[in-house]
Amino acid sequence: MGLFDFLKKKELEEIKKLNLQLNRYQAIIDIETEVAKQQNELEQIISSKNSEIITSEEKLNALNSDYKIALDTYTKLRKEVSLFESKLDLIEFGIYEPVYDFEKSDEYRAEQNRIIERQKSMISGDTAAICNAQWSVEGSEAKGKAVVKVYKKLMLRAFNGESDVLIAKVKWNNINQMKERILKLFDAINKLGEGFKVHISRQYLDLKQKELVLEHEYQLKRQQEKEEMRAIQEELREEEKARREFEQAQREAEKEEANYQKALEKARKEIELSTGAKYDKLQSQIVKLEQELREAQEKKERALSMAQQTKRGHVYVISNIGSFGENVYKIGMTRRLEPLDRVRELGDASVPFQFDIHAMIYSDEARTLENGLHKAFSGKKVNMLNYRKEFFNVTLDEIEKKNKDLGFEAEFVKLPEAMEYRETLAIIDKLNSQAEPMSVDQIIAEEFLSSLI
Repeated sequence: MGLFDFLKKKELEEIKKLNLQLNRYQAIIDIETEVAKQQNELEQIISSKNSEIITSEEKLNALNSDYKIALDTYTKLRKEVSLFESKLDLIEFGIYEPVYDFEKSDEYRAEQNRIIERQKSMISGDTAAICNAQWSVEGSEAKGKAVVKVYKKLMLRAFNGESDVLIAKVKWNNINQMKERILKLFDAINKLGEGFKVHISRQYLDLKQKELVLEHEYQLKRQQEKEEMRAIQEELREEEKARREFEQAQREAEKEEANYQKALEKARKEIELSTGAKYDKLQSQIVKLEQELREAQEKKERALSMAQQTKRGHVYVISNIGSFGENVYKIGMTRRLEPLDRVRELGDASVPFQFDIHAMIYSDEARTLENGLHKAFSGKKVNMLNYRKEFFNVTLDEIEKKNKDLGFEAEFVKLPEAMEYRETLAIIDKLNSQAEPMSVDQIIAEEFLSSLI
């Protein structure tokens, strides 16, 4: 074997060894290749998803921007539309707070007339509408001034006409709405005057809005005066009823007194001629007649005394949980000889259940006591606008304590009977629990029979 063959053989052996090693590590090489391949594909997917996320974020930002613009536009349009709607709950305009505090409605009218005179003065003084430019027509400044004067007049006529309509329509629930509409009208008319550089002055707008406020508060004061007049008339009617009751009671007492007096005189004459059992019987009769005569005289004196006393009467504290719920009490005053008649009247037709009496306080200063209790609980009235509605959201303990603080003594009944209300609840429960329906009359009859057993 030559040297060449030997070297060739040696090289072939080396190649075999390398092939063996290559075969041994081929699996590892294939895995690394696959990992690199998978990693490359994953990076491509991640890159693609990141692009999608960026695109989605851009779309979302665009949508949010469009939504905000659309919401602002809707809110603006909704507010403008609401200016021309009659709503009771215009929360965006806030709660109205009175500006003036006059005692009588005539004072509001007088102030309103003064405001109108100031408007007329501004118009005549050429300060209601202002032009910020010098105009000439056909080369004449005089003609330019005449045209501007006519334009001012048209703007003021439009503004005053529309404002007067709004002022005439003002009510308790739309004052803030009308103020906004006058302001919007002011801006719209001034916008029309921009071409001539003419605008209605802010001072004139303020006067027009003051006129609106005065009209509104005038209407409120007129309503309050009507309520006060109704209260006076109701009190007069109540006093007239009381007066008639006193007079009727006095007449009846005088009639009873005369009858008892006559019967007593007759019995006294008869007893002088009687003896034994008849004497004893007449003697008992005389004692009884004397007692009845005293009661009739006391009744007459009481009726006469109450008729002469305008401050004397009963202050009542009543509730109606079936109609108003718990811790709602009516505190009122009556001069009736029989105060329970007044409570029965209150429960006759206006409410579904009868009132329960918690206290009936007789006093020579009944009006003082009533006013003291009303004043103490003025912040807890159920109706804050109408002071004639004498219902208060308080506890009975608070009323009893205040009554003592005012120096009056009275016995309070803590728990209301509320018979009709509780019986109604019981009937409703029974109706709901019956497997076979029963009429209300059947249930009442069944309960009545059960009570007899």
